[in-house]
Amino acid sequence: MTTPAVREARPEDSASILHFINELAVYEKLAHEVETSEAMIEATLFGPDAKAFCLICEIDDEAVGFAIYFYNYSTWLGKYGIYLEDLYVPPEHRGKGAGKALLIHIASIAIQNNCGRFEWSVLDWNTPSIEFYKALGAREMSDWHMYRVDGEALQKLADKEYKDKRIKGYKDIRI
Repeated sequence: MTTPAVREARPEDSASILHFINELAVYEKLAHEVETSEAMIEATLFGPDAKAFCLICEIDDEAVGFAIYFYNYSTWLGKYGIYLEDLYVPPEHRGKGAGKALLIHIASIAIQNNCGRFEWSVLDWNTPSIEFYKALGAREMSDWHMYRVDGEALQKLADKEYKDKRIKGYKDIRI
């Protein structure tokens, strides 16, 4: 077995990326939430306005995992950080170093770009991943809770600003 190699994803990887996304969604019991397509992946990860980045891990020239990340910002540190959106290695390739190689690669990117942190979320029931992350030195941020506004709630929240014309403390936004 060859050592895992990590490289930047290319547009021609879009089908593999979609395959990994779908497998990850099944693993996380959220397959019904996947809306993306190969064309959407190509446009959002490789188009001129791409704001997220994808890595592919290969062993013997076979894609065995992927990671998608983007930059965020810490006001307290005054530095950018990296948020890992997804990391997935299919069960048949686990234990070969692919996941570790992807995390090490992103950590290196964070250090090279003077980022103050590298963070991600994990489902509370995903014990194998939690143990893996802890073994690499990650710590749980138990004092923080993640919140999300999406779908119809996101639209309603955005519409509220335009309907109200003014949100307390903010200047009028003109479209």
